[in-house]
Amino acid sequence: MMQHRMLSKEDEVIAGSEENEVRREDQEKINRFSRLHQRESTLEELLKLKQKDKEDLEEISTELELADEDELVPYKIGDSFFQLPLPEAQSLLASSTESIDSEVSGLEEKLSDLREELQQLKVALYARFGRSINLEA
Repeated sequence: MMQHRMLSKEDEVIAGSEENEVRREDQEKINRFSRLHQRESTLEELLKLKQKDKEDLEEISTELELADEDELVPYKIGDSFFQLPLPEAQSLLASSTESIDSEVSGLEEKLSDLREELQQLKVALYARFGRSINLEA
């Protein structure tokens, strides 16, 4: 004698829903989401480092304002320190600060664009798969 087992709601959903099959376009979106998520982490770390560099430059700039106008100050270029007149050191520091500001802005813009695309992918994938997909990492 065969026993008939009742299908649970979950079994019915799984059995009756070919809609939840992962299509190629879905897999491409999932792969893209994964790559973008990894890139986001990398950009966040790089941004933290650049922001720290920016803070350091601002601190040095403040310290140089207290230096004597006729004083030679050590300024690091590459791996070496050079004794430079204060105005020259301040000019180089201003250029470095401008450069790092530009880098920070560029990274923030890239992160913003990337997060926007991640959000669009998240919406599309959750709309397609509901709770059967977990994109929170």
